[in-house]
Amino acid sequence: MRTIIEPFRIKSVEPIRMTTVDERRGLLKAAAWNLFGIASDDVMIDLLTDSGTSAMSAAQWGAVMRGDESYAGSPSFYRFERAVKNLMPFKHVIPTHQGRAAEAILFSIVGGAGHVIPSNTHFDTTRGNIEASGATAVDLVIAEAHDHQSLHPFKGNIDLARLAALLERSSAQIPLVMMTVTNNAGGGQPVSLANLRAAADLAHSYGKPFFIDGCRFAENAWFIKCREAGQDGRAVTDIVRDMFALADGMTMSAKKDAFANIGGWLAVNDDTLAAAARNRLILTEGFPTYGGLAGRDLDAIAVGLEEIVDEQYLRYRVRTNEYIGDKLLALGVPIVQPVGGHAVFVDARRLLPHIPPLQYPGQALAVSLYELGGIRSCEIGTVMFGQQPDGTERAAEMDLVRLAMPRRVYTQSHADYVVEVFEEIVASRAQTRGLRIVSQPPRLRHFTARFERLD
Repeated sequence: MRTIIEPFRIKSVEPIRMTTVDERRGLLKAAAWNLFGIASDDVMIDLLTDSGTSAMSAAQWGAVMRGDESYAGSPSFYRFERAVKNLMPFKHVIPTHQGRAAEAILFSIVGGAGHVIPSNTHFDTTRGNIEASGATAVDLVIAEAHDHQSLHPFKGNIDLARLAALLERSSAQIPLVMMTVTNNAGGGQPVSLANLRAAADLAHSYGKPFFIDGCRFAENAWFIKCREAGQDGRAVTDIVRDMFALADGMTMSAKKDAFANIGGWLAVNDDTLAAAARNRLILTEGFPTYGGLAGRDLDAIAVGLEEIVDEQYLRYRVRTNEYIGDKLLALGVPIVQPVGGHAVFVDARRLLPHIPPLQYPGQALAVSLYELGGIRSCEIGTVMFGQQPDGTERAAEMDLVRLAMPRRVYTQSHADYVVEVFEEIVASRAQTRGLRIVSQPPRLRHFTARFERLD
């Protein structure tokens, strides 16, 4: 059939408070035009993030009741550990309260002044934790990633020639090579298995460990199955295992591709690194068999890891975003193509060409989406990435607005409503105004910066 239905039934519902345009204008002003400052009760369709916003299944809620809260050696930890190792065959699995905690632990050990961490594209918290250690985060994604109309099937791939040149030039400063799957900051674009293998081989040829930021590993594996030569007849589970067999370690936010509302982990093969990470974990997160999580959360993650590799779910998940993307293209809204696994990324710089990058067209579009339709989205552009470690500012390579679809939360009618709001924005886009920042923190400013709308 042409229609790919949701492969689940809805057992519990949560009401949406319907707000008016006038109400939302007042709320925006009170929040200084930063959507992170809007209360979720005042949001009608929340596409700010797919992180921690999934609807858990009946099986996960049942696992929550089984959770054991023993401080040390909880059976919940061992169920969690088995579930991780079933897909990701690492020697040491260290739970954390979320993905950025795993990043903070890893880069507090391997980072530091003078070090360089290459990746396809570091996401915001990864970059923030690298830079907080004094190291430099370097993005080496392929050139096709910057062409939003390119239909390259794996626009998340790392540029192998540039990686080789960096390793040759700065080997002594590089403690590890990292790859993000899927490439969130670049439009949720996947990385091919061949590119992962080549990057890992290249890192290993210089004696460098290869790490994967695996937040959306299942979506990436689905794209490999659908797009990569020789992979279409394989099970997603086997592709996932092949991906992580290439790596020496990983960071993970279980709030994405594990259907959990909280949690994450750092996994490594190196005994010395694992010992250092566990010592750091005890200082900042908790004992190594709970790592800042309740036992019930560990059990929910364990079940979520079984459910996320269901191929009927993954087909529906990817098609949901393709559906919105197709509708937006029909309206003339420029988006990153092909549509990513977890979100549709709108090219705000092209949609609003009258707003220069340093007046934040992505933030301006996100504000308009909320003002006109009560839709909360996330700017991924000059606000998020324009702030430099030395305090200066520059335009990001692109100004995008991410419409991140929470897993198992919204239906097709919600998607159609999002498209209708974009119709209104397209009709009045010449009146959309830019913004200026009136206050900001020294790092990760997009979370708490305060804005003012320009005349």
